[in-house]
Parts: sequence; C-alpha cells; structure tokens
Amino acid sequence: MRRFATPRQSRSNCLFWIASLILLWSCLIAPPAGAASASQAGGTQQAFKFGQGGTPLGAGPRLGAFLKNLKPGDIFPGADRIGPPEGKPAVARAYAGDKMLGYVYLTTDIVNTRGYSSKPIDVVVGLTLDGEIVGAKLVEHHEPIVLIGIPESKVQAFINGYVGKNYVKEPPRPGAPPPVDIISGATVTLMVIGDSLTRSVLAVARHYGIGQEGQVQTAAAAEHRVVDMAQTGTESWDALLKSGAVGHLRLTVADVNKAFEETGRKGAIEHPEPGEPQDTFIDLYTALVSAPAIGRSLLGEAEYNYLRDRLAPGQQAILVAGNGYSFKGSGYVRGGVFDRIEIIQDENSFRFTDLDHQRLADLMAAGSPSFREVALFTVPTDATFDPVEPWRLQLTVQRVVSVKEKAFTAFVLNYDLPKAFTKVEAPAEQAASAAGGAAGAPAAAMDQDMGAAGEEAAPALWKQIWVAKTVQIAIISIALLTLIMVFFFQNQIVKHEVFYKRFRTVFLIFTLFWIGWYAQAQLSVVNVLTFTTSLRTDFSWEYFLMDPIVFILWIATAMSLIFWNRGAFCGWLCPFGALQELTNQVAKKLHVPQIKVPHGLNTRLAGLKYLIFLILFGISLYELGTAEKFAEVEPFKTAIILKFVRDWPFVIFAAVLLLAGLFIERFYCRYLCPLGAALAIPARLRIFDWLRRYKTCGNPCQLCAVDCPVQAINPEGDINPNECIQCLNCQQLYNNEKRCPHLIQKNAKLKRHKAPPPDAGIPGEVVASRKPTVRPRDPSAEPQTISSNP
Repeated sequence: MRRFATPRQSRSNCLFWIASLILLWSCLIAPPAGAASASQAGGTQQAFKFGQGGTPLGAGPRLGAFLKNLKPGDIFPGADRIGPPEGKPAVARAYAGDKMLGYVYLTTDIVNTRGYSSKPIDVVVGLTLDGEIVGAKLVEHHEPIVLIGIPESKVQAFINGYVGKNYVKEPPRPGAPPPVDIISGATVTLMVIGDSLTRSVLAVARHYGIGQEGQVQTAAAAEHRVVDMAQTGTESWDALLKSGAVGHLRLTVADVNKAFEETGRKGAIEHPEPGEPQDTFIDLYTALVSAPAIGRSLLGEAEYNYLRDRLAPGQQAILVAGNGYSFKGSGYVRGGVFDRIEIIQDENSFRFTDLDHQRLADLMAAGSPSFREVALFTVPTDATFDPVEPWRLQLTVQRVVSVKEKAFTAFVLNYDLPKAFTKVEAPAEQAASAAGGAAGAPAAAMDQDMGAAGEEAAPALWKQIWVAKTVQIAIISIALLTLIMVFFFQNQIVKHEVFYKRFRTVFLIFTLFWIGWYAQAQLSVVNVLTFTTSLRTDFSWEYFLMDPIVFILWIATAMSLIFWNRGAFCGWLCPFGALQELTNQVAKKLHVPQIKVPHGLNTRLAGLKYLIFLILFGISLYELGTAEKFAEVEPFKTAIILKFVRDWPFVIFAAVLLLAGLFIERFYCRYLCPLGAALAIPARLRIFDWLRRYKTCGNPCQLCAVDCPVQAINPEGDINPNECIQCLNCQQLYNNEKRCPHLIQKNAKLKRHKAPPPDAGIPGEVVASRKPTVRPRDPSAEPQTISSNP
C-alpha cells in the first residue's frame, strides 16, 4: 500500500528538490575558474572549441586563422616556421631553415565530412613529402558528446593514433576499421574524424604529387586526358592484350594456397585447393569497353552502339570475363551485389549490383577465347571514377573452413587505359566540361572545391556505419514492432495484469541496458536543436544517418506522435526514463514513502520543462554550441552515455535527480525534461485517442487519477496527453472487474436485475421441491365399474 505525504509536505519537498537542482545546474554550466585567462594566455583549444576562432564557414580556406595560434613544432615536429596558405586546395609549407619538410593543411579545406552536430570537425594535419602523417591536432568542433561528455584529451589521443601512418605508400582499404580503438560514446564523431583524415591525405597527396618520384611538387595541374570518343577502328584479341587495353590476371592453385597460408588462419590452411600446383585457379580479364575502339572490338558494332545509347553522359562501362573460379559468385542472386569483385581507384571504391549487370554469351574480338563467364557492367552513376586514371579490379577468393565459417583473401588486377585510346583535352574543352559538370573527370574537378569532391567519395561513411550495425538495426526493429503490437492490442493484453506488468519491466530493462548502455542510443534535446538549426542552414540527411539506431528511434518517435503522443518514447524507449522507473520500483518494494504532489502544484511544476526547452531553443538560434552547453540540464550523457564515469559535479547532479525519483516517480520526466517538452508540442497534432474512459471517470470516481504514476489524469477524469507516458496503468484499471468502481457497480446491478431461475418461487414461500411426483398405478385401488345389466 502506498504511503503519501500531506499536501503541505509535498509542496515543501518539491520546492526543495527544484531549488537544489537549479543550483547544481548553474554550477555545471558555469565556466571553470581561470578559463578566460587561460584562453587569453595561449589556450588555443579553448578559443576554438565553440567557434570563436577561424573564419566563417563558406568564407574560403580557414587554415590561416588556425595557424596563427599554433606553434610550428606542435603540428610538424622539426619545423621552425610555416609559410602562408597557398594553392587550391589550401596548404602551407613547413620549413626547417630553408629546407622544405612538407605540408600543413586543414581537413575541412580538403573534404566536406561533417560530424553528428552537422558542423565541420577541423583537424590541422602535418604531411611529409613522402606522405607520412607527422602531426594532427583538433582545433575546432561542435560535437555535443565532446563539448560536454568525453574529455577532449581522449579524442586527441584517438587522432594521435594516425600519426606515423603513410596512406600514400599503403592506401587503406575503403570500409576498413580505424587504426585506433573507438571511444565508447563517440563512435560517430571519431569515425568522421578518421574518415576525413584518410581522405584528405590522399587528396592532398594526389594533387601535389606527394610520394610520387620524378614529379615536381607544385599546385600546377598536369595535362588532362580524356577518352578519345572519335576512334572508330577495331583490334584483335592479341593486339588488345599486348597494348594493355585488356587487363589479365592468372592465378594458379599454388598462388591461392600460398595466399591463404600467409593469412595464418589454421582452418584455411588445412583446407587447400585441390589439384596440381600449376593448375589454373582463375583466368581473369577486364577492359574499359566504354572506350569506342575497345568496345567495338570486344562487343561488336551492334552491341557497342546499344551500350553507348544507354550510358549517361560521362558514364563508363567495364567488361569482366573469366574461366575457372567464378568472379560472380552467388551473392548477387540473394542480395543483388557482386561481392567477389570491387573496383578501387585511389581512395574511392564501388561494387556492382544486378542493376548494373548484363550477361554476355561471348566476345566478338578476333581470336578471343571462349569464357565460362562474361559480364558487362555499367559504372554506378553515383560512383567517383576517372576512366583515364589507373584503377584496379580486386577479386575476393573465399574458402569454406566449416559449416558456419569461411576464410577470405584478395588478389588485384591492375588496369591503366593505354594513352593510344585517349587524347589531351584542350583548355577550352576543360572549361566547357567543368561548366557542364561532366561526370568521371576528377582532374577537372581539381579546379573546383576539393571539399565537394571529397564528399562524393564512395562508399559514403554513413553507409559503412549502417552495414557495420546490421545486427543492431535488426534488434531495434524487432523491439519497435513488438511495442507497436502491444499498443494495437492493448485492450486484450492489459486484461492479463501479471503478464503485462512483467512484460513492461522486461522491456524497460531492455531499453536501459541495450538501447541505452550498449547501443548508446539515448535521444536528446540536442538532436532537436541540431535538426532545427540544420533546417535553417544546410540541411542534409547524411548528418543524421551517421547513427542508425538513433535515426531509427527518431523516425519511430516522430511517427508515434500521431498515434500515442510522446508517451511511446518517454514511457518505453527512453533509457533514462526506464532507469527512473526501475529504481522507483525498487524503492516501492523497500517501502520508500511516495510523495503525492497536489494537482495545482503538479500542473505548475510541469510547465518548467517547457520553459527550459524554449530557453534552449532561443539560445540555439543565436549559437548552437552555447545551447548544447546549457543542454547539460539533461543527465543523459552522465547516466547513460558515460555510465556515471565523469567528473563528480555531473555525477552528483544525475544522482540527485534519481534520488528525487525514488520519492516522486519520474521526477525529472515530469518537471525538467526539455526533450519531453519538445515532443509534447507537436504531439498536439495527435489524431487518435487509444485510451478508453467511462462517463463516471472523474465524477465521482478518482481511482485512476490517484493511481496514475505520473499524475497525468486530471481530477475531472480526462487524461492530459502532454504528460501521459502510455504506461497503460489506467487501462488495466479500466478492465479490472475487482478494482474499477464502475465495473463493480455495473456487475452488481446486473446481478440484482438478473432473471430468477425456474425454482426461485415467491419471496417468503418455502418450496420443498417443484419436481413432479409420478406414482405408479395400483389396479386394486381403482374403483370397480358395476354393470346394471343382469
């Protein structure tokens, strides 16, 4: 049985908790002592953190503004001076005396990768003349998890893990994991930083000739060559092979077995390929058939003309043919992707899908052999690919180790289109193609913004993240479908009171441990502020797709507002809300007294969260970074993202909120949560009402209002949709024939007016039995008939 405090005690207790929390919040958001003086005394990181340094976004190269606050040795060890920014993309030369050591650049001047806040993450990088990263320093960002939650020193330690890497000599495989362990709670931010470091190094190296012997390291662009579309001749198979127009890779059984031995995997070594060592494992060929002379030779005139007509301007086509091991595999049948081959060019790569594929029966070039597989692929229109630059076809070979395990190794077929099939593009033609936006010419795009070119690199970072989190996406999808089924069949489920209560507890445990502490998918008012800010600036879905679990939860929450207000998220999917409710359940079992807040005071205190949200929203209109700092009123980062591993003031603030929740259930949700307020405002557009009520609810019955855990039911009996968390406690009472006064009265009335049974009799009459008594006939007892006739 609940024990409630008196109204006067309730008001005093609530005011005490509110005053304490406001004091703690003001201490948390206040800058530490000496912060201003530290920044003036050379604290460059403090100056840049909230965008106080550098030039405005879109105002051109920003490198110079940051170099003013950096010592040469900090970013390029051994350098005593750094020259002014020059060239496009902008770089600055690092010197030791008069000797040039390398280049210094800003990642956001090269690539346009942005963080979870939708703002750039600026890292200054030092790059030697042979392509080695010798320094990298974070100088500006707007990431909320780093601004408030994770120490910046940990992020800098992650960046330092890239120092010493040489991506010019050893290019990273697209989609490969970073060389440094990801910090829990900042996965998206750090993957964005790693991606921008990798892509910017390759872009600068390619543009300035870094690591390429015999080339002058200058910003002047080399001559630009394009495919010669005016060629009309054809060549034989042998001539194409000899010139390099057809690339060839032959692997023997010995080559493949040796490659698997080098992997060191015992299971793969124990299952060698059958056959003699010199037997052919695969004979693989490839060619760029969008080049007219090569295409007409291999496809024939009619097939080439058909291909030319269906290619988009600037789009290319590649032919792959082979005998032996299948380069197609069977993956494309199930998933539509040819997972055994991949085209890689510089830092870009892409795979073909079944939509890009056309099966060919044979080749038309004179003297060409017969092939088991011949495939014609068109390069995807969203891929970055230059036909005149070298590229490679990477073949993945798989080996079955056991029923559930496979081993993989890769081989490369290098391809470089011979110059005989290209021509030098005249300057006027270069300008025309640049103005027309012709695809497939990165060399011409060098004269454009390098950031835009970097942004088009494939595969997109968010796609890599989604693929890596396939299992998590499946789990959260199942959980959401389960919750939808609960809501749609709530009238049947709540009748089973014990089952429902256990199910809700289990779901809240899943929300806290899996969604919160494991998947780190705690939604925040910072997400709302970031979204509204991006709508006013440079909205892009890519920013919000960086975290698939958070994105899915936001989509589900937005859809649920139409059906169930904010209750679907606040009552079921919020990890901190689940933590409050679970700890309150424990408190009740320990007989901790529960404070019943008077209705009037409860209504007024509930308005605080709307006031907090409006203040944060107003600040975000002025400066998003400042609003993110004040958003520390949310204890989510401390309790969920960082699991209470944080400076003691933040831990105390979160602990005080949870302590208050032991006495007032969901104290933070009801009175202080700006995210709940942000969700409640659009929830006024709700078009469905799923919670059923009787006419007697509120007048005279007050059972649901008294029993509601968050006091979301007014004394008049109506449910306040802005405060309801869809716990369905009122619906359990609605269907409970032993507790609901309306049902009790209704059932009693039915019993009083129920038709009497046949043996009920007249009131006051004693009836022994109304069953008929049948007595057997006695012939001797029957009267004798006397005849009058003689």
